[in-house]
Formats: sequence, C-alpha cells, structure tokens
Amino acid sequence: MQKIKFAVVGYGHIGKKHAEVILDNPQAELLAICDINEAPNSELENEKVGYFNSMEKMLVAFPEIDVVNICTPNGLHATHSLLALEHKKHLVCEKPMCLSKADCDTVIKKSIEVSRHVFCVMQNRYSPPSQWLKTLVEEKRLGEIFFVQINCFWNRDERYYNKKGWKGKQAMDGGTLFTQFSHFIDIMYWLFGDIDDIQGVFKDFNHQNSTDFEDSGFVNFKFISGGIGLFNYSTSVAEKNLESSITIVAEKGSVKIGGQYMNEVQICEIDNYKMPQLAPSNPANNYGSYTGSAANHQLVIQNVIDTLQNKSVATTNVSEGRKVVEIIEKIYAFKNKNFKKNVPEIN
Repeated sequence: MQKIKFAVVGYGHIGKKHAEVILDNPQAELLAICDINEAPNSELENEKVGYFNSMEKMLVAFPEIDVVNICTPNGLHATHSLLALEHKKHLVCEKPMCLSKADCDTVIKKSIEVSRHVFCVMQNRYSPPSQWLKTLVEEKRLGEIFFVQINCFWNRDERYYNKKGWKGKQAMDGGTLFTQFSHFIDIMYWLFGDIDDIQGVFKDFNHQNSTDFEDSGFVNFKFISGGIGLFNYSTSVAEKNLESSITIVAEKGSVKIGGQYMNEVQICEIDNYKMPQLAPSNPANNYGSYTGSAANHQLVIQNVIDTLQNKSVATTNVSEGRKVVEIIEKIYAFKNKNFKKNVPEIN
C-alpha cells in the first residue's frame, strides 16, 4: 500500500518528535519541514527532506503531501491549519487545537468544505492505564461516578520559559491549561463528558517574570452526566515534575492512577472485579531540562495512517479537540472575571 506523505510545520522540541516518529514508520514518508529558523546541520542530513522557511512555498513545492503536522506555537495553530486546508491537506494538530472555540469552528468548517480530516494530538489516550480506565467507565464497572479529582503538579521554571521564546506569552501560549495540561482536560472529558457550574481559585506564585498568566489553580465543577470534579494544577513544583494523577470515587469502588505522568495504577478497589495485567506505559517525553507526558506520538501517527487507509477511525476527532478548547475557555472566563494576576490576596 502506498505510503502516507507527511510534512511538519514547526521544528522545535515537539516538531522534532513528530519528524522522528514519521521517519521511523515504514508506512510513512516525511517530505518536508517548515520552520522560521535555519535548517539544522546534522539531524536531517541523511534524509531527503525538504526544508522551508515558508509554509506556502513548502505546500507549492510538494503538492503530493497528504498530511501536514502543525507543531507551531499555540497562537498560530488556527492560521497554519487553515493554510494547510486551503491546499486540501489532512491535518495533525498538536494540542491545543486552537486558542478559542471560534477558531476551532472556523477550522472545522473549512475541513468540511475540503473534505479533509483534522486529527488532534491527545497522546494520553493511548497509555494503557487510560485505555483500561475508559473500558471500566464504558462497561459501568464503577457504577455511578461520585467524585473525580485530577492533580497536575509539574515543574516549569526559567529553563522552560525562555524570554526569547513564545512560551508564557498570552497571545501565543494562551495559558497554563492550554499548553501544559490540555491533554489532562481531554482525559477528563473523554472519560466523563462535559462540565458546568465552574468555580475556582487561581494564583501566580513564582512566574511573575516569566509568564503573562497564572501558574497554579484549583477548579471545581459538576459533570453534566452526574458527579462532581476537582482539577488541581501547578507549574511551581521545584526541580522536576511531581505528579499527574486521577482519583475516582464511585458507587462500586475507587481507582487512582498516578505517577509523574499518570502512568501507574496505584489503587484499584472495585466490587467483584480483578484488575488485568496492563502493558507497560511508555516513558515521558524528555526535553533535557524538563519532561512532559508519556511519549505516545508514534501511536498518534499510526492512527492517522490507519484512518487514511480506512483501517481505523481517528482516536481524537476534531469535535473532541474543540470541546477541550471550549472547556478551558469556560474555566478561563471564570478566572478572568474573578481574579487578576499578581494580586497577593483576593477577597
């Protein structure tokens, strides 16, 4: 079967990960990379990959591209997605899909017009604990869901927020929930559905000089399907990531998945249920001075290939990518109405 031909736009840490897994997949071919920086001297020297500073020029030079992977700063996702769709390419868009529901709607409308897929990267769905938990919920093994708590406590200090970069800038980054933790919002939505009655408290403890927004918060809400939830997050942890976890208290038992990136089943106490042996989770993405969530991008790319070859369906479809953005928008709408950055005490 003919290989699926890819191009990557944005060749930073995550763009390099996309290029790497495409090059490693025998069913895929990487035709081109686009980035505003100069071409690397060594990384692609053994590969026949075109390198462009202009996305438009890349798309014109390689009309045979099937899929464009958008790995640029968050604030450019909508613009670059629309340009790729104008050229009738399928999309793989890194998290978040866009920085507003309105931009997501524009991308979705265009994808329908040109009959192209938009795949949203939410790699945590591929981890064995997450997939096991999805099965538990779908099979109603837990019964009624009472309470869900998600904790995301990460390190993101001056090693991450480089003053010359886009991270931490409101227009390009969007906020801590968009860049750092949107894939955990996705897991929450994937498992339990939409939320309402959102409230919360937000603080900026030690990022006054490195970001335009809060570094910590806790958000409480109700699930429309029933039950209540709490999402706690912070990027103020010293030195290295501390925890990414989800705890579920339900009618028929309790479950907790924890570890640095939600990779370990720590508690499973469910009536008349024996937990199966799960496959090991992949290690975290390692970016040198800091780490991210589980490295599952090879599974994302394989899902794209399988879907385009009619062997599967998109693991994270465009409507789900939009919903994650909508939920974060609603949380930040509450924050922007009730709290201000750098105010020591809030009454």
